[in-house]
Amino acid sequence: MKPALAMQKFLYLLLLLWNAAQASSLPPTVTTALQQAGIPLQHVGIVVWDSNQNEPQLSINATRSFNPASTMKLVTSYTALGLLGPAYTWPTEISTDGILHDGILDGNLYIKGYGDPSLNIERFWQLLHQLRLHGLHQINGELILDQSYFQPAPASAFDDQPRRAYNAQPAALMVNFNSTAIDISVHDNRIEINAEPLPINAKLINRVSLSTAACTEWLDQIHSEWRADSQQLIISGEYPASCSEKAFAVTLGDASELAAGLFTSLWQSQGGKFQGNWRNGVTPDTAQHLLTYTSPPLALAVYDMNKFSNNVMARNLFLSLSQDGSASTAKSAQVVHDWLQQQNLHFPELVLENGAGLSRIERIAPGNMARLLRSAYHSPVYVELAAALPIVAVDGTMKKRGKNDLVAAHAHIKTGTLDGVKTLAGYVTTRAGHQVVVVFFINDAHASAGNAAQDALLEWVYQNQ
Repeated sequence: MKPALAMQKFLYLLLLLWNAAQASSLPPTVTTALQQAGIPLQHVGIVVWDSNQNEPQLSINATRSFNPASTMKLVTSYTALGLLGPAYTWPTEISTDGILHDGILDGNLYIKGYGDPSLNIERFWQLLHQLRLHGLHQINGELILDQSYFQPAPASAFDDQPRRAYNAQPAALMVNFNSTAIDISVHDNRIEINAEPLPINAKLINRVSLSTAACTEWLDQIHSEWRADSQQLIISGEYPASCSEKAFAVTLGDASELAAGLFTSLWQSQGGKFQGNWRNGVTPDTAQHLLTYTSPPLALAVYDMNKFSNNVMARNLFLSLSQDGSASTAKSAQVVHDWLQQQNLHFPELVLENGAGLSRIERIAPGNMARLLRSAYHSPVYVELAAALPIVAVDGTMKKRGKNDLVAAHAHIKTGTLDGVKTLAGYVTTRAGHQVVVVFFINDAHASAGNAAQDALLEWVYQNQ
């Protein structure tokens, strides 16, 4: 036998023995679930680590680099809570370059965003209400939206679903998560569709027909198309009459268009006057400050972001870490690396693209994700971070999982899902009262079938650690 071939066989044998040794340390319920799903052990990374112990109790492929999907939001969240603080708030500044007299502004109105990820329709209404309380009634100039605080990467959809809300792009001035909410209902055997917010002069075209199908996978039968040239949002497809009323969200792409449209409709609804001309621009240094609208604290943004795995909130939060007036993803990535180093968290394999996990290139090792969670457990911001994670069988992205398990309501877990990726990471409060970090990454073509194995591990940790 040739030496090279003999060496290959020897290494292969070592790999088999290594995999067998690792498999023997896994709970049988997890091993069985992985086998039934067709997921090989080498495509799995698992760490179970009591927060008060120096070494993990279970470690499989812990140093291997994995795509973490949305569990990457934990890295962004912990960094933001530690660096900016739970009470950090985002300002949105309103200024003018004209003269305000008797409620009439002869000049332009500037709105400068600083990355507030929580400026939804209700809060934008409050912002405009405060502006009305300042005595402003009529705007004779232009509305100028200042997006200059962020310099994000060029807009690009993650996949071939550019209108899905998870593909919404970040922006320094972003309203309603840069998304439009679509409500579909059936009345008198007729489909009604409403959409809010929309760009100025946008038209909603309803081309949806009723079907007699069961109300399952209904969203897959609905298609949205945004025609920017004609400002038309076309909703088409078939909608089961049995669904009654449903809702979903789409992104139309341009955050400024949506902000201008919402400003115009809300301003007019509050009795204000504005001719509707707007553009992007930069607030001049000579502009007169009218008011600053302050966001809710960062801790609440982290809560909303993680409970429902909101990607665009995570991307805005990630960009906010730059903190130098010209935020970029590259600068924020360096900020995260530097801050982790200061916490003695050295993650050489860490790859950050947008901090949300909506990425094919982001990477972290399961062992280092566990170290991050263990560090957070011993930090002053642990309560805020843990409270933001979905509770098994109770809320958020874990609401429908573990309903009949003993671990139900005893674990705060962040999940992540992409094609070929199924991940979870968080904390289990065990039956014995221990706080245990659990990380379970799957990067495999059959990852979508991995829920049972992950749930089995959570149950085992709860009962045995």
